[in-house]
Amino acid sequence: MARKHDPDFLTSVELEFMNGLWAIGSGTVREIMANMEAQTDRAYTSGATVMRILEQKGFVSSSKEDRAFVYHPTVSKSDYQGRSIRQMSKSLFGNTPTALVARLVDDEMLTDDMIEQIRDMLDTKLEKNDD
Repeated sequence: MARKHDPDFLTSVELEFMNGLWAIGSGTVREIMANMEAQTDRAYTSGATVMRILEQKGFVSSSKEDRAFVYHPTVSKSDYQGRSIRQMSKSLFGNTPTALVARLVDDEMLTDDMIEQIRDMLDTKLEKNDD
């Protein structure tokens, strides 16, 4: 049985296209595909289909310019990241952000420099809360 995707979240392919679009701000299917990190060989028609789905889901809008559709994100990357992190915290970490952060900190891939950057961000957040 096929799994139903949550329309509020992107599939991995949709996310690739959104990252390509967020990188350039707005563009045609060809421009978006040229700016995608994963240089998977996809047909133009496949890209156009993905962009239509993203428009139906409300992640992009389009305008016709000459003979091409130009796509514009309606959701910022930052907003989508926040939504995704909140969902991950809820579903994978029991809605406990501290468990999410603890897992990240325990990850062996964090360098001392990365940990220091996280500490600086937390210190800045605490200072703002004190004001």
